[in-house]
Amino acid sequence: MSKFLVTGGAGFIGSEICQQLIALGHEVVALDNLSSGHLENLDSVIDNPRFKFVLGDITDYETCQKACRQRDYVIHQAALVSVPLSIEKPQLNNEINIKGFVNILEASRINQVKKVVYASSSAVYGDNTDLIKLETQTGNVLSPYALSKMADECYAKLYTNLYQLPTVGLRYFNVYGPKQDPSSVYSGVISIFFKKALSAQDLLIYGDGSITRDFINVSDVAHANVLACLTCQNDGEVYNIGTGRAVSIKELAQLVLRITQAKVQIKYATGRTGDILYSCANVQKAKNELRFLATISLEDGLSQMAACLKP
Repeated sequence: MSKFLVTGGAGFIGSEICQQLIALGHEVVALDNLSSGHLENLDSVIDNPRFKFVLGDITDYETCQKACRQRDYVIHQAALVSVPLSIEKPQLNNEINIKGFVNILEASRINQVKKVVYASSSAVYGDNTDLIKLETQTGNVLSPYALSKMADECYAKLYTNLYQLPTVGLRYFNVYGPKQDPSSVYSGVISIFFKKALSAQDLLIYGDGSITRDFINVSDVAHANVLACLTCQNDGEVYNIGTGRAVSIKELAQLVLRITQAKVQIKYATGRTGDILYSCANVQKAKNELRFLATISLEDGLSQMAACLKP
């Protein structure tokens, strides 16, 4: 049994990681300020004697210090995760995503944590026009959010090289799943489409619908984090976490309408500033070094999500 800290543990992805770790027999502390996470996401583990929830904020260093004590591994998910919100509030983005992450790295170093696995993002590929994104080929970033994730990767590699703190970064592509909050204006496109379709509202696409995304189920993402902690031997590296399949937003909207059988229309609006046009993961490095491959197809994942969301 290993001892884990999961920051952002009440969030959409963090709570799934907590559940998988508890199911594997590990001991877990979840740290979250509940600004976007929800305690009900942890209902399945909250009463488990190997689980503990701590209310706290990663921007406070003392909180991070205490949370990292006697932990073998830290899985860092706490973040401001919205590109549009980061554009609206760049200082807040910097405070949470850069300062907060450095707090976690330093607290992990001081407490001699075995490894820090952290969430990066496909947003670091920026204006790279390659249809398939390779880890070594980042572009010019298009938002404060993307810049903060690139800075996090640099800090993690520095802590590995300078302080010998093992780190692994996971560049998430578009993560979806049942706990994604559709009530937030900054939520993922899938949860927004489901909310609209199930309430008989037209689906709105920004742009002409041709932009592509690589959608990966939250269960697969959580599994990638576990593998990065327990099996990855390469410190200071980053890995694409996606399926390797590109889906256009128009295709996605049509699939959601087919699954929900909603009788609504797809409508179009002007494209948004900061949106990446093409995003699909080259998954070879993750396959070879993490032994990770996504197992849940988009259609199966959306069907499961629809079953959870329908009244």
